[in-house]
Amino acid sequence: MRAKRLWLVVTFPSTTAAMAMESYCRQHEVPGRLIPVPTSISAGCGMCWRAPIEERERIGNAITEAALTGTLLYEVWI
Repeated sequence: MRAKRLWLVVTFPSTTAAMAMESYCRQHEVPGRLIPVPTSISAGCGMCWRAPIEERERIGNAITEAALTGTLLYEVWI
């Protein structure tokens, strides 16, 4: 079994918002990737952005710059 690690997880109100985050992050080289929402979290669209916990500030800036509303940030052991 792989050891769990603390990750920053961003949830979205819609799949469109999740895709917008992925597009923005790819264009601006912000680390992370889309994954299914962990079972310990409840989210509307079922997709979330997982990134290293150290990237909290960059992820927060990406959310603001991409004008993504309704997002929530979590710290989750995955």
